Amino acid sequence: FITAEGSFHGRTFATVTATAQPKYHEGFLPLLPGFTYVPFNDIDALESAFSEEVAAVMVEPIQGEGGINIASAEYLQTIRRLCDENGAVMILDEVQTGIGRTGKWFGYQHSDVEPDIITMAKALGGGVAIGAMMAKSEVAASLVPGKHASTFGGNSFACAAGIAVIEAIEEDKLLENAADLGQYTQDKLEQLKQKHSIIDGVRGVGLMIGVQLTGPGKDIVDKCLARGLRINCTSDTVLRFMPPMIATKNHIDQAIEILDSVLSESD
Repeated sequence: FITAEGSFHGRTFATVTATAQPKYHEGFLPLLPGFTYVPFNDIDALESAFSEEVAAVMVEPIQGEGGINIASAEYLQTIRRLCDENGAVMILDEVQTGIGRTGKWFGYQHSDVEPDIITMAKALGGGVAIGAMMAKSEVAASLVPGKHASTFGGNSFACAAGIAVIEAIEEDKLLENAADLGQYTQDKLEQLKQKHSIIDGVRGVGLMIGVQLTGPGKDIVDKCLARGLRINCTSDTVLRFMPPMIATKNHIDQAIEILDSVLSESD
């Protein structure tokens, strides 16, 4: 089972093992055997790790906890090719990227590749706890009814919430908003980059954006929160911006103004 360094896939035993970040392993040893970690976006390393013994590869189209690292189309296409050649399953973890965050329903739709399995959660419920997995028919056939389940899996309340969220995204054209507002936000952040030397770069897709700093970002996050702006710092030096999909340009302008004031104090 191959996963990528810097990944985050969850906190249950198998998913925390799949998460290739040692800090998440502390307190949960021993980990499950059978997992191999390779550098993210490194095609040569991926090819070297592959063999007919590999059952599956799981990656995120954009690493969220890893620092908004975007998988290249070539990287995802290579995973698809290697899985096809070796009889392995390609799994995309779309828990953060899925359900419109990137301006499309799923992150993989930005590249010419189709996975065998997609996992999703978070935005699917619009605040209601729900997770789901979709699979191609030939893969799904191995999971017959009753073979695997969870206590609250498939409950009517969560599923109704999921349907309502999907309908709202379609009716309110939130995919288009995520794409347009994401570009607007990146443009505004690029302007801040010209003003503040602590910003080393801006990257993202849709409303999943990272601001690479030249140093740690925790103090900046704390100061922003004190002024009403909630952002996060991942991988120690990346400010993560994931605005609500219903956000407006006015909201983004307010956020940029707060961040600008905080960075001005840090210069």
